[in-house]
Amino acid sequence: MRILIIEDEIPSRLNLQRALSGIAPDLQVVGTMGSVAEAVEWFNTHPEGVDLIFMDVQLSDGLCFDIFKSTTVKGRIIITTAYDNYALDAFKIHSVDYLLKPIDGEALRGAINHYRTLASPTPTTPSLDYNQLSALFAPQGGYKDRFLVKVGDKIILIKVENIAFFYSENKTTFLVTDENREYIVDESLDAVECKLNPRHFFRIGRSSIVSLEQIQVITKHFGSRLKVQLRNARRDDLFVSRARTSEFLEWLNGN
Repeated sequence: MRILIIEDEIPSRLNLQRALSGIAPDLQVVGTMGSVAEAVEWFNTHPEGVDLIFMDVQLSDGLCFDIFKSTTVKGRIIITTAYDNYALDAFKIHSVDYLLKPIDGEALRGAINHYRTLASPTPTTPSLDYNQLSALFAPQGGYKDRFLVKVGDKIILIKVENIAFFYSENKTTFLVTDENREYIVDESLDAVECKLNPRHFFRIGRSSIVSLEQIQVITKHFGSRLKVQLRNARRDDLFVSRARTSEFLEWLNGN
């Protein structure tokens, strides 16, 4: 049985691989990935698909259901999720099985045995209403209104209205408050962007997301670029990429 694992948390991915290897020798994990983009690329280059796909709901750059928007997915699906209050609803909507995190060994063995008993496994995934599933698994209340950050042995709550901007550097994401305090966020900038209200935050380039409420001055810079100055942020390197300039100006104008 050929298996694909789509899971952005490396420890969870490794644990699942180890658990599968202990169930039966014929279970072959042919690929692992942690993002929507990686999964889309894999299916585009492997149109034959696999027998079974384990999918985490929240990936590093969006929800797993976004994969279906960009490619054809062939293989039966088991969703792995901590959202126990949503899982049964997802199961009712489509022929999609699920396992709750942390994954229990016996539950995993039962899921594998269940798929072995299917008379005529069909490699093509049932028609999925990914928009309906995506809405079902979206965070309650829509966009995030706060972030939790760790400082030593403390956990600090920061409301989004107190955030001036986010930026990434050396594969690390940072949150900067309106008081110019900086914290590490344990998520990629792509994942953070998905959780922010686009009416209030804008990704000005590959490595920066700014808050509308914190913008003080916008000036033209060399090469027709726009430079963004925030109220209290002591940064001199927040520039809007040329590719996003028109969209940024429309956003500022409320369009």
